[in-house]
Amino acid sequence: MEKGKKILTTNFGAPVDDDQNSLTAGNPGPVLMQDVHLLEKLAHFDRERIPERVVHAKGSGAYGYFEVTADVTKYTKAKFLSQVGKRTEVFIRFSTVGGEKGSADAERDPRGFAVKFYTEEGNYDMVGNNTPVFFIRDPLKFPDFIHTQKRNPVTNLKDPDMFWDFLSLTPESIHQVTILFSDRGTPKTYRNMNGYSSHAFKWYNDNGEYFWVQYHFKTEQGIQNLTREEAEIMKGKDPDHATRDLHNAIERGEYPSWRLEVQIMTPEEAESYRFDPFDITKVWPHADYPPITIGRMVLNRNPENYFAEVEQSAFSPANFVPGIAASPDKMLQGRLFSYHDTHRHRLGPNYHLLPVNSAKGCPVNNYQRDGFMRFDNNGGGSPNYYPNSFGGPEPDPKAAEPAFDVSGKAGRQKYIHPNDDFVQSGDLYRKVMTDTDRDHLIGNIVSHLCNAQKRIQYRQTAVFFKADPDYGRRVAKGLNLDVKEVERLANMSQDERAKATAQETYSETK
Repeated sequence: MEKGKKILTTNFGAPVDDDQNSLTAGNPGPVLMQDVHLLEKLAHFDRERIPERVVHAKGSGAYGYFEVTADVTKYTKAKFLSQVGKRTEVFIRFSTVGGEKGSADAERDPRGFAVKFYTEEGNYDMVGNNTPVFFIRDPLKFPDFIHTQKRNPVTNLKDPDMFWDFLSLTPESIHQVTILFSDRGTPKTYRNMNGYSSHAFKWYNDNGEYFWVQYHFKTEQGIQNLTREEAEIMKGKDPDHATRDLHNAIERGEYPSWRLEVQIMTPEEAESYRFDPFDITKVWPHADYPPITIGRMVLNRNPENYFAEVEQSAFSPANFVPGIAASPDKMLQGRLFSYHDTHRHRLGPNYHLLPVNSAKGCPVNNYQRDGFMRFDNNGGGSPNYYPNSFGGPEPDPKAAEPAFDVSGKAGRQKYIHPNDDFVQSGDLYRKVMTDTDRDHLIGNIVSHLCNAQKRIQYRQTAVFFKADPDYGRRVAKGLNLDVKEVERLANMSQDERAKATAQETYSETK
């Protein structure tokens, strides 16, 4: 063997003599069961695929850094935000949401925007999307919503009836639907889109004061989107175009960057704000809470191995550090449980020990032990219980977040905040979009909604009409619907509209 040449081995280090011919009894065979190299190779191959993420299955990742550019110490005591110029290593994963691992990057879909900060106080994860709002505000609806974005259980095909039936029966979705069916629903690349926390979070300082904040990562490459026609071409031409673009840009030294802006609201302002500040279907208008630039994120290193670093990466909005905590947002509360839970299913109970997920800036000390694939020293001989008198790790009361008031009766309660689900989507249509934006929006909706049943078309178009009459009329015209019938349905309550367009009561002759 030449000096320095690598020798092929088994998983346990024994050298392999031949990797082209199985061990057989005679020539040509049969194969012998004692060929342990063959058995190991096949057995490992049979187990190479881990469960696919239920959502955000297809993604790309990169490493980089976050640098603080403004003093925010009066708002938060988080150490990684404690000094202008301070840098923290980050890993980010971009993704599509509804599609499978082999789906096209150009699908009309929200894009995941998850950032892991490796801070000196532990890992902090900001798990957001490229849209500032979401479809629903209660986590109880989430499994049903995702089912409608997946495949029909009979045909195994994407189903416009499922898709639009749920959305039209869930009018709180109108804001996100309007964004999704604009050209923002098909970003040109991951580098050319913003990222948002969508949720409000709590920041708190050393004095015990706290604030509600929202994050906006603004791309410094500029917003660029694909039109519906361009996206259709791209899906066939290069289904992995955004994955390829991110990797190649970093490889060329064209490091993508984002400016971090935050909106900050006091607890007193939150109590009387005209919109529910913890409703993820709403934004905080910039005129009310102007964004403040506080930092910059740069991606400058590609992963060395996709599976080890991107596929096995795991983010959770429950990964906080002192100075940052959860808000009462119900969707966020559900996610605090669900993300860790799905990672334990997909990667195992010790997924936090995988290098891409492990804390890099500080030691990890606790009493969790054992479980599948525990590959550190499992706590050695130190105590595995608390309290103890053998020098085990102690809680630090200084890490506690400030308390805030909660009240009311426990029970399943309907959402009763007086803010309107249609105001912000209507303003987006009327005031933010250009004529071209509106043309593309209507075309994108009509080309998709036309595949649903007529009664569902009417119900959803009535929801568009409630956001803005011109919005509803233009969709109705594109679908050849009776505008008077759309307006009649729009003037009903949600329960009345659902009943009037139910399968058992609706007449297709209308």
